[in-house]
Amino acid sequence: MTTAMTTIDAKEKFAELINHIIHTKERVVLTRRGKEIAAIVPLEDLLLLETKRDKEDLNEAIDAFKEAKVSGTVTLEKLKEEVGI
Repeated sequence: MTTAMTTIDAKEKFAELINHIIHTKERVVLTRRGKEIAAIVPLEDLLLLETKRDKEDLNEAIDAFKEAKVSGTVTLEKLKEEVGI
């Protein structure tokens, strides 16, 4: 479940808010002037997101390596020359 809370309310009730999130595993979206600007999530959610991103990064690196094996590579000097550095 996700709830919304203004940043002012979150500031005033910060300790209570953190305890609530720890115990309920609920996500809280912070708003300012009616706009969603950030979220406070349980640590487990953050770790899951980071694991997902790490897997995506690894898959991109594997794909790049495969492409380099097929297409070949260029030297750093050649790359600098191509981009005008």
